[in-house]
Amino acid sequence: MAKVGRNYIMMWMLFSILLILGHSVEAGKVRHFKWDVEYIFWSPDCEENVVMGINGQFPGPTIRATAGDTVVIELTNKLHTEGVVIHWHGIRQLGTPWADGTASISQCVINPGETFYYRFKLDKAGTYFYHGHYGMQRSAGLYGSLIVDVAKGEKEPFHYDGELNLLLSDWWHESVHHQEVGLSSNPMRWIGEPQSLLMNGRGQYNCSIAGAHYSNSSSTKCSLRGGEQCAPKILHVLPNKIYRLRIASTTALASLNLAIGNHKLVVVEADGNYVQPFAVDDLDIYSGESYSVLITTNQDPSNNYWVSVGVRGREPKTPQGLTLLNYNTNSPSKLPTSPPPVTPLWNDYAHSKSFTTKILALMGSPQPPKTFHRRITLLNTQNKMNGGYTKWAINNVSLTLPPTPYLGSIKYGLKNAFSLVNPPENFPNDYDVMKPPVNPNTTTGNGAFTLAINTTVDVILQNANALSENVSEIHPWHLHGHDFWVLGYGDGKFDPKRDERKFNLKNPPLRNTAVIFPYGWTALRFMADNPGVWAFHCHIEPHLHMGMGVVFAEGVQHVNNIPNQALACGLTGKMFTTKAANHNN
Repeated sequence: MAKVGRNYIMMWMLFSILLILGHSVEAGKVRHFKWDVEYIFWSPDCEENVVMGINGQFPGPTIRATAGDTVVIELTNKLHTEGVVIHWHGIRQLGTPWADGTASISQCVINPGETFYYRFKLDKAGTYFYHGHYGMQRSAGLYGSLIVDVAKGEKEPFHYDGELNLLLSDWWHESVHHQEVGLSSNPMRWIGEPQSLLMNGRGQYNCSIAGAHYSNSSSTKCSLRGGEQCAPKILHVLPNKIYRLRIASTTALASLNLAIGNHKLVVVEADGNYVQPFAVDDLDIYSGESYSVLITTNQDPSNNYWVSVGVRGREPKTPQGLTLLNYNTNSPSKLPTSPPPVTPLWNDYAHSKSFTTKILALMGSPQPPKTFHRRITLLNTQNKMNGGYTKWAINNVSLTLPPTPYLGSIKYGLKNAFSLVNPPENFPNDYDVMKPPVNPNTTTGNGAFTLAINTTVDVILQNANALSENVSEIHPWHLHGHDFWVLGYGDGKFDPKRDERKFNLKNPPLRNTAVIFPYGWTALRFMADNPGVWAFHCHIEPHLHMGMGVVFAEGVQHVNNIPNQALACGLTGKMFTTKAANHNN
């Protein structure tokens, strides 16, 4: 009997090994993409303009793959006069920090005419996207969706019958170069709010697909046939089904609110991590965030329903973006009987906080360590420099990136590549976050925080008053190479004695992007367990351009097999050239 038992166990173990091997084969697919990045003429909002496209299309191609797959993107820069890189937002780049796509941090820019191979593994399922990470190329239109399905044989913790995808962005008619020069001028020239909000790269300027159909609207109705580049991407559904709607925001500036007329949204995923499901009428989504929501098509099937996005956190001067949820029993051109959902007031932060604090990790998700090894507090301020240049600064240092990527200069021990002075990891206790800075002057710097590998790091993001009185802006912060636990939010200045006891250590959500509300703080905790050099920055494009970020370096000595091409510029490029010359001699 014991022998039979042992044979059964051995057979079960063999079956398990074969099953694991089978999974590894399935999970080991290599997916190749060949992309050309170039400027193209396009009409995102019915006004022809120049956008940054991939393979002649905007937005760029959607990458769809399975957890465990390896993605290889052969990226050729056809921009003629500027470099390019692409960041794979939310992909942790475990073992491949040089593929993170951050200029001057993980790699050199890809010069005009050059081809660079991004090769990395998709370590977990989720809703992600990619975008340019050099200058303000995201604002120029360099972005697209990246969707990772669960590995074969695994299941999502929720059921759905079909899937829809929304990539949200904002759009200006002035060129990105115009924006950059304005931000870098003395005095700063602010380009203003975006002209349009785009859903899957499509919006309408100076007209509305809702038109004057409703009594409370004076908008001009768009004259669209459906084949235009700006015609809305209709979301087609069947009645009485459950759909997973994947939503990602790659906006350069705008915080958004999304709603679907007469339909509840059940939130089930945030930034590639499962959350406890909860139902809302609308959701706020900040730049850099992604969600999955479930919608049930249980409304009157003889009607269509509006899908709307509107601006939050800034006084809206940009019209709503609209498309339709089309029940297939109707023509897609049939307008809903009710007007589009009204976006909550832009400064209704109670509404925003109510949504954000509902997001909790699904039961069984990894829990944070109970204690931390190091705490870094980052004060977010708007400042002046050299008599009139406007900057954003962290602990009064505005980030400027060096010409040699940190990954290479740290790996090869190059001492003169960037400042070896540690950035400040706190701010003076007497700083009043509720008022404009007494001394508005700041300085620039390019030092990096060196984190001990496999330690627990707490980051307190502290918001403050900007240069003008009674102004404090929303800042969504994105961490590369990691997910973090969001331990809590609060108003005013963070006080460890008072506020630590409020931390959620039981079921805090894992995210890669978190918001700090005006005059408030947000507490994060993460494990410094991914060797590399990683950006941590405000995901609002103009703010990062003006210095709102920091750099974390951890365990770089453990990084191996960095492709020379990733570091073929600056001091590392000179080092490679010298070595090659000496070898040839």
